[in-house]
Amino acid sequence: MFDHPEVSVPDAVKGNWVDRLAPVWARPYLRLARFDRPIGWWLLVLPCWWSTVLAADAGGRVSPDLLLLALFLLGSVVMRGAGSTYNDIVDRDLDRRVERTRHRPIASGAVGVKAAAAFCAFQCLIGLAVLLSLNGFSQILGLASLVPVLVYPFMKRITSWPQAVLGLAFSWGALMGWASVYGTLSWPAVFLYLATVFWTMGYDTIYAIQDIEDDALAGIRSTALMFGASTQAAVAAFYGITVGLTAVAFTAASVGVLAWLGVIAFGVHLMWQVSRIDILDGQAALVIFQSNRNAGLILLLGVALDAAVRHFGA
Repeated sequence: MFDHPEVSVPDAVKGNWVDRLAPVWARPYLRLARFDRPIGWWLLVLPCWWSTVLAADAGGRVSPDLLLLALFLLGSVVMRGAGSTYNDIVDRDLDRRVERTRHRPIASGAVGVKAAAAFCAFQCLIGLAVLLSLNGFSQILGLASLVPVLVYPFMKRITSWPQAVLGLAFSWGALMGWASVYGTLSWPAVFLYLATVFWTMGYDTIYAIQDIEDDALAGIRSTALMFGASTQAAVAAFYGITVGLTAVAFTAASVGVLAWLGVIAFGVHLMWQVSRIDILDGQAALVIFQSNRNAGLILLLGVALDAAVRHFGA
């Protein structure tokens, strides 16, 4: 028997606007696109913003193109929604076997597969409109991101490293921001992309702690399940590599003192996360995972302030 469509998923933001204000008929679709869980699009847009602002800092500009930042925000929201819809279509049978995900709209029967596919296509069209507003190189680069996006949902069935594939997809914005400013890629963007891949692997391993028991029963594979008692050490390694590669990217971009202070504060926040990890506490894992929005904003603030101060001091 399918669950009632009005049941909200456990990891939704409490008192979110979808549950409170959205029309009843629209709620399953908004939940499908994760509008009740904004952390997803935050983690997608932050690498875009990092890269865009880093490009401005490296080019001696006081601020990045605000229209470009807005386009990345819109693109991240709709493509996060499209990706989540596609993921839920592929995973609908697995989702019914995991406590945290069995209330998702497709798994619960609130949204049919055909309706979900149409909704996914609609969101992709909006994303395509955003992509077409960028330069030609960025358009080609953006289309290439579909490869890891399309294969990701299947990885949890065949490898214990689906978090690595998610990292390849979710980090693409670190390339897009730079490419949208310069029409090409340079080493700062490449190293920032690699840093973001490991950041994603770290925070998604934390996220996967919530489902360790159900995943084991359902045959779903993850880094959290693979590392088990060593998960805290694994996340520490992922985050350490993240900070190291971010430092390489910033060195290549010749940033100033404030950007470096941002890197240090970012690293401190990540190590704080590691200190809080408990593989037996799924609720705490969700809170730690969600704090990565703040970690990302800390790094963004450092680069943005550095760009502004260095421009006016020139």
